[in-house]
Order: sequence, then structure tokens, then C-alpha cells
Amino acid sequence: MIRILETDITTQRVDAIVNAANEGLLGGGGVDGAIHQAAGAGLLAACRALAQVRPGVRCPTGEARITPGFDLPARYIIHTVGPVWEGGLDGEPALLANCYRNVLRLAHEHSLKSLAFPAISCGVFGYPPDKAARIALNELGKPAHADFDIRICCRGDEMIDSYRRAGLSLLS
Repeated sequence: MIRILETDITTQRVDAIVNAANEGLLGGGGVDGAIHQAAGAGLLAACRALAQVRPGVRCPTGEARITPGFDLPARYIIHTVGPVWEGGLDGEPALLANCYRNVLRLAHEHSLKSLAFPAISCGVFGYPPDKAARIALNELGKPAHADFDIRICCRGDEMIDSYRRAGLSLLS
């Protein structure tokens, strides 16, 4: 089941919340900063302990990593790095789809059943909400993921409307 909610992702009692992170995984602005703040200092320490794949990069764009949830009501945080929008001709749609695929892969591997997602890449990374919502719902709505309880946690009318329109377009 997929639900689109206007809510604060850091309050969700789920197996895992998804963090729209940056490649360093050391916190930032937007949802990433809110998750780091709500999770407490343990999250920063856990992220620092993750191996760097190259200097300053613990999670390349399109990939995902998992940490405990620390002070959050979620047991885990699955961090993923969405693409920065460069007009759509630099592989952004495939990279964004990979974010969702890799988060779901980790959720399956850890036997997680409930997930809360933000609008990955739609904040400071500039991905157009309507385009991002279609990709998100297309990936999350695949039959292989029907056993998940998925919450898409949006902030503001524009984001909610983008996800609702995308949901309707996928049904038609």
C-alpha cells in the first residue's frame, strides 16, 4: 500500500525512514538535516563509520546505505543520494529510479515492511516535483513491492499535488 501524506518524516513509526542525503552522509539541509537532528549524535557517528568509496563519498548518487534509527521512532534509516537536476539529459531519471530500487533492495534484505520516503531530490537538488513523483510511484508501485507499507511524506501543497497527479496518471 502506498499512502501520500503531508507530515514530518521524522515522526513516522515505521521500520525505516528514507533519508534524501548527500554523498558524504554527514548531514546537510532540508530533510537530511531534520533527520540528523532528530536522530541525535549517534547517527553522525554511524555515518562517519561507513567506508568512503572515494574521498568524501560514502554513498554515490543512486545508491543506498543503512544505519540504525537512533532517537527516531523508526528502527532504521536508509540513506540514498538523489541526482541534482541538470535538465534531465544527464541521466537524472535513471539515477533517481536507482535510488528507489536500492532502498527497496535494502529493505528486502533486512526484512523491513514499512517505509517512509521523502520527495527525493526535490528540495535543494532541484528535481521537478511532477517528474520525480512519477518516477517514485512507478518504482514503488511495482508488484514485487506490494507487501510494503509505504508512506510518502510530503511538505506543502505543491509536493502533495505532484504526487497525487502522478498517482492518477499511472492509474490511467
